[in-house]
Amino acid sequence: MTPSVPPPVDRVAASRAAVAARRARAAVKHSVATRERSAVDVLDTAWGDPAAEAEATLRVRELLTSVPTLGPTRAAKIMSELQIAESKRVGGLGARQRHRLRDWLSTREARGAGQAPARLVVLAGPTAVGKGTVSTFIRENYPDVHLSVSATTRASRPGEVESVNYYFVDDAGFDALVEHGDMLEWAKVHNAFRYGTPRRPVDEALERGNSVLLEIDIQGARQVKAAMPEAILVFLLPPTWDELVRRLIGRGTEGPAEQQRRLATARVELAAQDEFDFRVVNGDVSQAAGEVVDLMRLRPRESHDFG
Repeated sequence: MTPSVPPPVDRVAASRAAVAARRARAAVKHSVATRERSAVDVLDTAWGDPAAEAEATLRVRELLTSVPTLGPTRAAKIMSELQIAESKRVGGLGARQRHRLRDWLSTREARGAGQAPARLVVLAGPTAVGKGTVSTFIRENYPDVHLSVSATTRASRPGEVESVNYYFVDDAGFDALVEHGDMLEWAKVHNAFRYGTPRRPVDEALERGNSVLLEIDIQGARQVKAAMPEAILVFLLPPTWDELVRRLIGRGTEGPAEQQRRLATARVELAAQDEFDFRVVNGDVSQAAGEVVDLMRLRPRESHDFG
């Protein structure tokens, strides 16, 4: 009797199917992150529709971290409280786990219904445009806005206060934050010290219902948008190019060669403004600050462009 030979594996087809499945799950996560769908709707679809493979094969951790304001640390805590293992997929949950997870998410969604959502707003723009001046004005005049505090590996300077000016951490501490996914964005500045935005304080402020403002560079803004698609990106513009040049030269903190390098960088940065959700012209600091704060109160699908 001739032994049966298993049919050959179509590796190309299998690879394509795997890619399609990953994309489908990514689309589900994106729809939750942008509030097009609720997490409860994803659960109901996964458990009620046998054809909903993308929802059913999504890991519970991935679903939770897609929910606006729930970061990896908070999601891990929730899963521990609900007695759900890290590896569990939505479709693989037992009856009691399903009940606990759906009940927790339903309660959370009901609590937030009818309230203006807390917003994560990222303020970026070219060098010398006045990002620091605008964010300082907001800090001093809009106490309800939570301004994110960056972490850095450099030592504190005279007058700087821990957790007010920066979180001061050593290299090992910074490495741990990056490794555990606890940084929204980070970069090495001038090939020396590292700076970044810790995610936990941002998540906690949003969870309390406080809108958060991040004042960072354009590369950092892109990283935040990738990590939290619901973030609102605001590009701060100068009134004119000549005014930007005047501000850079007028502050007198760089020599002529460095000024030219920064101006060349500013031209490249200005070209990135179309990647942002809104644009605000910084002609008057108080007006620009007020417009940024107003953006924190917009409803999800409203559109506005100052200037």
